[in-house]
Amino acid sequence: MSDQPTLTREDLINYLADGCKPKSEWKVGTEHEKFGFHDKNLKPLGYEEPGGIRDVLNGLAEQFNWEPEYEGEHVIALKRDGCSITLEPGGQLELSGAPLADVHQTCQETGTHLKEVKAVCENLGVSFLGMGYHPKASREDISYMPKGRYKIMSNYMPKVGTLGLDMMKRTCTIQANLDFSSEADMVQKFQVSLALQPIATALFANSPFKEGHDTNFVSLRSHIWTDTDADRCGVLPFVFEEGMSFERYVDYMLDVPMYFVYRNGEYLDATGQSFRDFMQGKLPVLPGEFPTMKDWEDHLTTAFPEVRLKKFLEMRGADGGPWRRICALPALWVGLLYDQDSLDQASAWISDWTIAEHEMLRTEVPKTGLATCFRNQKVRDMALKMLDLSRQGLEKRAIKSSCGKDESCFLEPLQIIADTGVTPAERKRGQFHGVWQDNIDELFEIYAY
Repeated sequence: MSDQPTLTREDLINYLADGCKPKSEWKVGTEHEKFGFHDKNLKPLGYEEPGGIRDVLNGLAEQFNWEPEYEGEHVIALKRDGCSITLEPGGQLELSGAPLADVHQTCQETGTHLKEVKAVCENLGVSFLGMGYHPKASREDISYMPKGRYKIMSNYMPKVGTLGLDMMKRTCTIQANLDFSSEADMVQKFQVSLALQPIATALFANSPFKEGHDTNFVSLRSHIWTDTDADRCGVLPFVFEEGMSFERYVDYMLDVPMYFVYRNGEYLDATGQSFRDFMQGKLPVLPGEFPTMKDWEDHLTTAFPEVRLKKFLEMRGADGGPWRRICALPALWVGLLYDQDSLDQASAWISDWTIAEHEMLRTEVPKTGLATCFRNQKVRDMALKMLDLSRQGLEKRAIKSSCGKDESCFLEPLQIIADTGVTPAERKRGQFHGVWQDNIDELFEIYAY
């Protein structure tokens, strides 16, 4: 039996509530993932091969003072100044940025990271690409990284959906993390961001290709999540219901089946088991033991809705992309959610949308992007409105760079997309069928960081 004090449901609720911060302390964190490939043959990077992921991580550690972290004998992450560089299952390299005061800082952080990665990669003959879905590689072309949780997940995914292994190996995203001041503020931000996430998906749509061929999607990455695992993905209807709260989200997470428990440096397979049973000492993989708060933190990372609640809110709807759109995502959400007027207007805008309409947007936008019809308009019209609200919020914040520009300057790449009605995916599709003559290899040459 464990001598660890048992967690109560109230403890789990309080964990989330502890994320509340006064507005003066609100930060923004930005994360982005990218695909590595060998310059000579465009093959994905394995872990141990020359010029592979291990060499990239070791090069960053040696040249730029990152501190390596290990799982067993394998370096699997780096840390420095509140940032971390981590590995997704198929070797996608992720920067998890520090919580920073404004978008100028988070964009500088991103730029520094990409320069460091490029400096290391030039010596190794490898490069990285920002896309939502790998444009060329098959599942079999991509090897798993040596992390215990990924072995457990890869065994479980085919039991609960048809596309989970594609999610693990062949998708990349950009994510923004934002704070809240109270439970009511969390609820309002959660409702607005969850409702508008498909609009962001359309603006950032950048994954039209699979295995060198055009698909019927502008965001194949977004579609992948619709058949990954219904227990932990999708629209969350309860978020829009009366009574949404930290408590309600805890109840949702207690119903999400577990993946694993981490003990003594090892991941134990708890797939399909119940955190509720764990709290009663009845977890089959650890009978008689009770969860720690770290177990709860780990469990919170195993749900994959389009907006995820931890001690902050994670915006998860955007495809991977180039440097300018990595900076655009936090700007979009900071302007919309951190200015009360913009947030209130957005909240009124989405207040009468039905669950069926939320579901429709979630399903159709990955296929038709900005051209998706909603009521008597197109998603493009909604994107223009969303950008206008965000711009108002950013201009009101009036946080300026050394050259005098406020954070609204980071919206310009999205404004062009909305004004033209052409997503990044459709632009690449046009090149693919035009000047590239259906040769996907051209994409790697043009769009590598």
